[in-house]
Amino acid sequence: MPITKGFRQLVDEAMAEVTTLSVAQTRERMNDPAVQIVDIRDVRELEREGTVPGAINAPRGMLEFWVDPASPYYKPVFGDESKQFILFCGAGWRSALATKALKDMGMTNVSHIDGGFGEWVRQGAPVETYEAHRARRPKAK
Repeated sequence: MPITKGFRQLVDEAMAEVTTLSVAQTRERMNDPAVQIVDIRDVRELEREGTVPGAINAPRGMLEFWVDPASPYYKPVFGDESKQFILFCGAGWRSALATKALKDMGMTNVSHIDGGFGEWVRQGAPVETYEAHRARRPKAK
């Protein structure tokens, strides 16, 4: 069966509908307590490359389940309507699609980083190791 709409078209359509922030715009906001940066990459990417300091990890495959209060996988952090959620992935493609999906679910307080973590690193923005990320996470009870 031929693909009638490729990934590039899906990403372009998502980009036309979502709010995209530059690395500089995100850096200006990253210490704001009303902002939560969300790394949607796979844990193996975090282990290999690190992440944005202060980011939480919500793997792309679980994101919609973690956001929906009706889901058994719901994470309360996503229920805080006072927060602005800024998503990122490796290159900005997955995060564009994820941001659109969350917008389609009704979230209005969501955006993503143009160029993703790759652009973050290219611009010399701060990076936290996976070990530091894990040490900062709240311990499960």
